[in-house]
Amino acid sequence: MNNMKCALCFLVCGLIVLLSVPASAQTDDSNRQVERIERIAPGGQRAADRVLNRGVASRYARSLHGNLTANGERYNHNAITAAHRSLPFGTLIRVANTRNDRAIVVRINDRGPFVRGRQLDLSGEAARRLGFSGLARIEYEILDPAQLPSRQSPPPRKERHV
Repeated sequence: MNNMKCALCFLVCGLIVLLSVPASAQTDDSNRQVERIERIAPGGQRAADRVLNRGVASRYARSLHGNLTANGERYNHNAITAAHRSLPFGTLIRVANTRNDRAIVVRINDRGPFVRGRQLDLSGEAARRLGFSGLARIEYEILDPAQLPSRQSPPPRKERHV
C-alpha cells in the first residue's frame, strides 16, 4: 500500500512539472523546433499563425526514377515532389533552404525519409532548385491551396475604349 501511495505521488508530481513547462520551450523528440514567426504569406497577407518547421532534407537517388511511390504514382526525378512521414498525400508545402534562401512549393506524394533526423526527401529537381545535392538544412510550412495566387480569381479585365 505504501509503494502504491509513493507511485501515485510520483506520477502527480511528474504531471505538475510537465504541465508547468511553457509551450514555447517544448520541442518534439526529433530535435526539430517548432516556432511561430511573423511572415508575409503568398497573396500578401500576414501569416502570424503559420507554423514553420525546421530540419534536414535529403535528395532521392536517381536510381529510384520510375519506381512506385506510396500513393501509387511513379517517382519522377524531374518533378517537384517530396516525401514526408505523416503529411497527407497531395499536401503542398513551401520549402526553403536556410543556407541560400531559395524556396519552392512541393507536393507530398510519398512516405519517408526513414532516417532519423530527416524531415523530407526531395526529388532531384526540387533539390536542384533549392541548390543542394546531398543534405540541406531547410524550413518548411504547410500551405493552404486556397491562398496560393494561382488559385485566386484573376484580376478584373481592363476595358478597352475604342
